[in-house]
Amino acid sequence: MSDPQFLLALDQGTSSSRSIVFDQHGHVVAMAQREFRQIFPRPGWVEHDPQEIWTSQLATAREALERAQLEAGDLAGLGITNQRETTLVWNRSTGEPVYNAIVWQDRRAEPVCATLRERGLAGTVRDKTGLIIDAYFSATKLQWILDHVPGARAAAERGELAFGTVDTWLTWRLTGGRVHATDVSNASRTMLFNLRTNQWDEELLALLGIPREVLPEVHPSSHLYGHTDAALLGGAVAVGGIAGDQQSALFGQACFRAGMAKNTYGTGCFMLMHTGSHFHTSANGLITTSAARPDAKPEYALEGSVFIGGAVVQWLRDGLRAISGSSAVQGLAESVPDSGGVMFVPAFTGLGAPYWKPEARGAIVGLSRGTTVAHIARAALESIAFQSAALLQAMSRDAAAAPAPCGDTPALAGVEELRVDGGACVNDLLMQFQADLLGIPVLRPRVTETTALGAAYLAGLSCGVYRSLEELATHWQTERTFHPTMPRERAAELMQSWEHAVAQATL
Repeated sequence: MSDPQFLLALDQGTSSSRSIVFDQHGHVVAMAQREFRQIFPRPGWVEHDPQEIWTSQLATAREALERAQLEAGDLAGLGITNQRETTLVWNRSTGEPVYNAIVWQDRRAEPVCATLRERGLAGTVRDKTGLIIDAYFSATKLQWILDHVPGARAAAERGELAFGTVDTWLTWRLTGGRVHATDVSNASRTMLFNLRTNQWDEELLALLGIPREVLPEVHPSSHLYGHTDAALLGGAVAVGGIAGDQQSALFGQACFRAGMAKNTYGTGCFMLMHTGSHFHTSANGLITTSAARPDAKPEYALEGSVFIGGAVVQWLRDGLRAISGSSAVQGLAESVPDSGGVMFVPAFTGLGAPYWKPEARGAIVGLSRGTTVAHIARAALESIAFQSAALLQAMSRDAAAAPAPCGDTPALAGVEELRVDGGACVNDLLMQFQADLLGIPVLRPRVTETTALGAAYLAGLSCGVYRSLEELATHWQTERTFHPTMPRERAAELMQSWEHAVAQATL
């Protein structure tokens, strides 16, 4: 009997849990998905039931194996990828959560963050963690639970409670409470992990009043974390890989070297550029994060997020009622040769990187008597590419300014191509316009389930399915390449018009 070559990826997201079985070539064999409740106790508060996260994820794992007609013994291992920053605390003895999971979108800890900023601590936090001080990250969510759940802080100080992001919670449950661990990519999103020392930072723990006893162990992303309880999947399966969703997508896109970048086009857009083994903080509105690491060697990435990406198409459908379904936007946009001078800044919830303008609001500028709904639809679609282009330009400026270890030449070259995934990357008009704005090829892979694929690859490395990153790189295949056709002068003019429109949205 040959060694098992199939890999199971648990993809735990914000609105649903998915499981995908891959073969050793990275092809999807079977998939299952289940949605779960979104809980909104107050305005600005977003929670999940930790037990629903667990039960939905386990159910999809079992269902995916059944659809693939495989058993636990056919799996070489499983990998976990997850919604990042979402914060859970549970009792080590009973496994019972002390409170609901506080989701990454939750803003209840903003007053604490404002106080930290007022105390002048932004530089300290950025220098240690690569992050800005924001309620987005896990640290102040954890502090809130310890301060507001009766008895939680005292129990934490006695070592009775465990903290984790979603990956840690799933690993704990999968291993029957034997493993309390996370990987570097998730740890780097807590605002408690020092990217320079690759350890939990004692100064930040003291600053936020977080007992060291609640924290998980931190390992490389590709690592044998433990084995699942045999009763869960019909046999013990090695947990061999963990990475936060965006770092997992970077890995699944085979962006293993400095200067390689990917953009995920979902409800929002997340762009990551691998920056190699040297920690750099951004001077252009980006954050520094740990890349998914196949071993103990430090690897980093610059990250920028667009709050409203594909969601602008949903607004055209549900708000403006300009289209009957999201798939109709390309046809409507293609019915005109260009946007007719219209610029659409979809700042419905402010602007993220590289602008960081929470007060910004949506704006449509450049309207004339000749403007039609088709022009607005095209401008809306193009806004996704404009925002992503602004991110990549910021990354390029950071890369050009980054010193090499010897200090005499830049450590990073410019980005030569952009690899794309996510639901909106199927839109050919958008991808071509993206290539035109950037002046570099945009590559769409054959397998677009890159987030789950990254987790499978990480598990496959630790479990012996793959020998090296070089082997994994040969698995990555292009479905279509979009080459830039627009003159660079015209692209620069359009970006200048975009920046002018952004200025109008932030007045």
